[in-house]
Amino acid sequence: MAQIKLTNIVKHFDDGNAVIHGIDLDIADGEFVVFVGPSGCGKSTLLRMIAGLETITSGELCIGGQRANDIAPAQRGLAMVFQSYALYPHMSVYENMAFSLKLAGLKAEAIDAAVQQAAAVLQITHLLKRKPKDLSGGQRQRVAIGRAIVRKPQVFLFDEPLSNLDAGLRVQMRLELSRLHQELGTTMIYVTHDQVEAMTLGQRIVVFNGGRIEQVGTPLELYERPANLFVAGFLGAPKMNLLAARVVSVTDSLAELHLSDGSVVHLPVPTATIQPLATVKLGIRAEHIAIGPAGPDTVRAVVSVVEFLGDCCLVYVRMDGMAELIAVKQAVGQGMLKAGDLCTLQLPIEHCHVFDSNGRSVR
Repeated sequence: MAQIKLTNIVKHFDDGNAVIHGIDLDIADGEFVVFVGPSGCGKSTLLRMIAGLETITSGELCIGGQRANDIAPAQRGLAMVFQSYALYPHMSVYENMAFSLKLAGLKAEAIDAAVQQAAAVLQITHLLKRKPKDLSGGQRQRVAIGRAIVRKPQVFLFDEPLSNLDAGLRVQMRLELSRLHQELGTTMIYVTHDQVEAMTLGQRIVVFNGGRIEQVGTPLELYERPANLFVAGFLGAPKMNLLAARVVSVTDSLAELHLSDGSVVHLPVPTATIQPLATVKLGIRAEHIAIGPAGPDTVRAVVSVVEFLGDCCLVYVRMDGMAELIAVKQAVGQGMLKAGDLCTLQLPIEHCHVFDSNGRSVR
């Protein structure tokens, strides 16, 4: 079993600078979990602490029910794949994949069986005689993953393994990693700063910010019910639109919000969570905004930029009193807007979010 349990994990470097602040997290056996967040948020440091490459200042790490704080990295039953392929250039693909098994003293027959099996899973059997210099970036990354597979670890750790690949290869390798997880059923922890990778790969996503966990959940949970402004703004492309608003009144759990241009929006919110005269943020995603006639809970705006994406257009509009543009996703077809057009935005209340002055979601 390869459950991982982190209890109040803290990391201080020698200069006293704290980079991980009391992380609590449970990862189930066989689960694919993605750590995501901006650069410097502590996600790779935490991964290296799980691997044993960084010491844990305080807290407890358990792997498979056993305390692992003081267990040597080689004895933790983990295999790590780095952003750098780190292949031995003078060795063939077969030799690269077999190297750790040779060091472990396995017999030639067992080594060959393990390498052949891993190569078949990764569809690189035809590459076993080649040297790394003769491989593409995607092929080299498969070899690096194969080198981890042959060890039959309890847990795979991936530290931004696709960062060096071009956009097309990244998509292909994401599919390969998902297929690999389905086939092996092994616990996997994947670190990335790319929210698209996080949304497409993870069964659960852990959003980091400043060495703390902001929210944990499935991709759908985080996308549809962000716990705070950071998660709302980080996940999604384009990010969630956030409109400054002021609460004018709250009656029978129905809040009347005034936006910066004077528009009025009525939203049901828990009475205890929001008070009149409070300053809040109204959040709504681009695909949930409709362009249509004026009416209740609508906003007037002027089209600033239109981006054609093939299957749809992203229309960026400007609202009076608001510095940031509002993104609207529009289907391609007749009646397409162009820069300078006046339009009315409909804000369906079932898709609106409200965040209080502390950035916490109240709806």
